[in-house]
Amino acid sequence: MLLALVSLLSCLLPSSEAKVYSRCELARVLQDFGLDGYRGYSLADWVCLAYFASGFNTAAVDHEADGSTNNGIFQISSRRWCRNLTPNVPNMCRLYCSDLLNPNLKDTVICAMKIAQEPQGLGYWEAWRHHCQGKDLTDWVDGCDF
Repeated sequence: MLLALVSLLSCLLPSSEAKVYSRCELARVLQDFGLDGYRGYSLADWVCLAYFASGFNTAAVDHEADGSTNNGIFQISSRRWCRNLTPNVPNMCRLYCSDLLNPNLKDTVICAMKIAQEPQGLGYWEAWRHHCQGKDLTDWVDGCDF
C-alpha cells in the first residue's frame, strides 16, 4: 500500500529534470533558436557564456546574500529579470525564475535575448566580460555539426 502511495505521489509532483548540455549539443540548440549573430554576438559567444555562467547546467541556481538568485544556464538574475519569492521586482522577462531551469531552453533564450537588447548586451554578464569578451572563441563551436 505504501509503495502504491509513493508511486502515485511521484506522478503528481512536477519533475524538475536538470540537463547538463554538451558543448556541441548546446551550440545546435542555440543556433536553432536563432542566437548565432543575434545583436552581433556569435554562437561561440553564447556557448562561452553558458559554460562560464553555469557549466551548461540548466538547473544551476546561485543564491546571493540579498536573497536574489541567478538562474539557469545563463544565470539570469531575479533582481530584474524574473520573479521568485521577492516582492516588487521588475520581472522584465515576465516569468518565474523556476521557468529558467527548464531543460527546454525556450523561455531562457527569449529572456536572454531581451537582456542582450539592453545597452550592455552580453556585457550584462560578468562571466562573459571576464572569460569571453575580446577572446578568440572559435574553439567553442569547433567540430560541432550544424
